[in-house]
This record gives sequence, structure tokens and C-alpha cells, in this order.
Amino acid sequence: MHRRASLPARINILGEHTDYAGGLALPFAVDLRLTLDARSQKNGYDGESTVVDLWRAAGGWPARLSVESQIPIGVGMSSSAALCLAVVLCVNGFMNPQEACIEAQRIEHEVLKTPCGLLDQMAMMYAKEGCATLIDFTDSSTKSVELPSSWIFKLVDSGIHRKLSQTYHGSVDQNVRTAHVESENSRVRTCLSAPASQLGLLLNESHASLQKLGVSLPNLDEQVLKLQQTDGVYGARMMGGGYGGMILILVENAQVLPEYPVYSPSQGSILEEFFE
Repeated sequence: MHRRASLPARINILGEHTDYAGGLALPFAVDLRLTLDARSQKNGYDGESTVVDLWRAAGGWPARLSVESQIPIGVGMSSSAALCLAVVLCVNGFMNPQEACIEAQRIEHEVLKTPCGLLDQMAMMYAKEGCATLIDFTDSSTKSVELPSSWIFKLVDSGIHRKLSQTYHGSVDQNVRTAHVESENSRVRTCLSAPASQLGLLLNESHASLQKLGVSLPNLDEQVLKLQQTDGVYGARMMGGGYGGMILILVENAQVLPEYPVYSPSQGSILEEFFE
């Protein structure tokens, strides 16, 4: 048996730190991918130690495991979720998408010690080319939303990288957390019919809310503010769990900040089986 799972990185337009609070999010997959090849063998497990630990936690069969990834680590593009999902799909084969998400979350909690929600996993499993996925975490429902051509996204690396486990600390005042989730949910709903200029303002508001939530850093805030004030940039915010990582920017056209590529919605998870 030889299985190969390919998972995309993801960009989250709006809906940060809402998945574990029954909120809304609007992510899309991008064409930076992690690929896991799992080849069966008679005994034992061969591969990088963390991959083997995840594989065993998922109940994996004796296998030789190899990973190739284009997804940068520690920048808020969900490299860990991609790896956990790849493991789950290779262990189990074709399966219910939501069951795959929940199992990937379980092994991430168990092995990587990150008490993450389901945003990243669902963004990858339900993604469709050309679309974002509207996720409602009250019932884990999803809806594909075609993105307007005027929504042109780029990413700027803040240069501040962190371990995912550092972004979950649980010390935020509950009133602040509730206010953030409620306002972020409102921004997700509003953006569904927003022109690019209005979406940019929503991104700016989201960053301000994440600052109050306590998951940003002064250096990161300075970079975001500078980008928000750049000609041709509609809006900017930190993306991902926090404490560094990528800054999402919405630009007027592709020539704004030309040193950074445009990211468009790509397809989600791919699983292949080979019998050799």
C-alpha cells in the first residue's frame, strides 16, 4: 500500500480566534502544499520522529513516511494542521471530511500539545478552487463563497515566528474574548457583500480587536500600521494564532507592493492510493 495526501496552506480573511468559541470564519486554501507519502512495510515505522508520533497516535500501520512541504512553519499558515490531516488521510484512506478534521484535531492536541480549534482543518478539507469557505462553528456547517476578483490578497512575513503552542494561553479576560468573537462574527457577515474598500476597513478593525485580545506584539502592530498607511493598500491585519507570523493585506491591484505575490483560492485536500 502506498498512499499520498496533499494538503494546502490556508489564508483566513476574517474570523480569527473564533473557531473554539462557536463563531464564524472565512478562510481559503492557497497553492502552497504539504505532501505526505506513506508506504507500507512489514514492521516498524521509518520517518521524522514527530511524523511517526502522529502516525502512531492515529493508529497507523507499519510504514515508511516521508514529508515534503512548501508551507512555512510558524507564520500562521497552518503547517501543523496540514501535517496532521495528511497523517489521518493516509492512515484511514477516503473518509468523511468532518471526521477527518476531528481526528486531525485530536492528534494535534495529543502529540503537538496545541489546543487548537477546527478552523485550519476545515479550511483545508472543504476548500474549492476560486472560493472561500464560510464556516459556522456553532454547527460545523460550511458554504462555498466565490471571491470577487477585486479582492486581491498578499501576505507580508513579519519576520516574527513562534511555536503554535505559544499562542494558546487562556489568560484573556472572558469579557474581552466575548467582545472579540461577537465583533469578528459581525465583520465576517458584513464582508460577504462588501466591496474591496470596505473589506479593507474590516481587516483593520479585526487587527485592532486582536490587539485588545492580547495576541499581537508591538513590533507586529508597527508593521501592520505602516502597511495600512501604504498607498494602494485597502487594509491589513495579523493572521493566525498571533505573536508573529504573516500579515494579510488587501490591495487595490497586483502592482501594489510588487515584491509580494498575489494569493488566490486553490483546491483543498487530495488523497491518492497506489498499489505497487
